[in-house]
Amino acid sequence: MLTNIITTDDLREFKMELLDDIKQLLTNQSGHSSKKWLKSPEVRELLGISPGTLQNLRINGTLPYTKVGGVLYYDYQEIMQVLEKNRIHNKF
Repeated sequence: MLTNIITTDDLREFKMELLDDIKQLLTNQSGHSSKKWLKSPEVRELLGISPGTLQNLRINGTLPYTKVGGVLYYDYQEIMQVLEKNRIHNKF
């Protein structure tokens, strides 16, 4: 039977690798965490809405946007703020 001795340096290295892996997973899971500005197709996919619904959200002022050269951009953090602001808490 083979026995391995684990040192504190081995544990420290394992911890750092594990933390890096967790950070990578969290970044990949959120999908947009590293991207500040999203284009319309990305916003539609994120929210699961149609082009018409996205247009209505722009027109009625629900979703702020920036237009540069005919391309619409949306700030990811502002989208998250709109979602939080419109959250409905049911009390049962």
